[in-house]
Amino acid sequence: MWFWKKKAPIRFKPHSERRMSISKLFAPAKVNLTLHVTGQRKDGYHLLDSLVVFADVGDRVTVMAADDTSLEVSGPMAAGVPTDGSNLVLKAAALYDQPVRILLSKYLPSAAGIGGGSADAAATVLALAELTGDARLPDVSVLGADTRVCLMRQAARMSGIGEVVAPVTGLPPLFAVLANPGVDVPTPAVFKALSHKQNRSMPKRLPQGQKLPAFVKWLADQRNDLQAPAIAQAPVIGDCLAALSALPGARLARMSGSGATCFALFDSRDAARAQAKKLADQHPAWWVTDTEFF
Repeated sequence: MWFWKKKAPIRFKPHSERRMSISKLFAPAKVNLTLHVTGQRKDGYHLLDSLVVFADVGDRVTVMAADDTSLEVSGPMAAGVPTDGSNLVLKAAALYDQPVRILLSKYLPSAAGIGGGSADAAATVLALAELTGDARLPDVSVLGADTRVCLMRQAARMSGIGEVVAPVTGLPPLFAVLANPGVDVPTPAVFKALSHKQNRSMPKRLPQGQKLPAFVKWLADQRNDLQAPAIAQAPVIGDCLAALSALPGARLARMSGSGATCFALFDSRDAARAQAKKLADQHPAWWVTDTEFF
């Protein structure tokens, strides 16, 4: 069984056959610190270059052996989450010849630019690998561009259409406030609204071993190319970024993915926690949390 610690999953030997029939995993939120759109293929897929990190907030996935495959969704963000075959969790389960009962506890907002569905799918794949004893993971490309990086569960550079993933080390400790104003921004509409799709990539070499101020300075020179078209689709995202930028101690604010979740970086967890509370008080209808990235 896998249990999630702060930085990495730790595996231990089950104590009984009953324990081997269930697997519980944490599905951390994925955050795009950068998202450069560098081109578009003839088949319509966009080429990306993104620095991805993960948050210590996320969903919970429990998978257990069963006679038939089923999905139950609960948790504070469960409203509107499908339980039919359109859910990526069930698509992930279908990659294995193993009927399972899946319990998905939703703590992340859906369609929010932080890879909630992809993280859930990746956690389901890892859980089924545990249950089946098969260390060879299936091809997850059918589950979307973010699923491969979500299997890595650590800072990474993601490029191509999401199929090229390389681990990134040497980042400074990163503490943040995440905020989502509760607006649905369809990803296809955001990409369609992007006027320039041949943009420069990140530098070939990413910074390593920098202190936070130097890293933030480097990060400020990078981009999320989808931020402006997302704001055009949903101006409240601009309001969210402005509110994050105005928080005392905020070093940089940016949107993640195609929106609408945004983040602001802070010097410490205590600072992020205090400012998250302040922002939540100012905007009680928003989803707001403090976090540490890894």
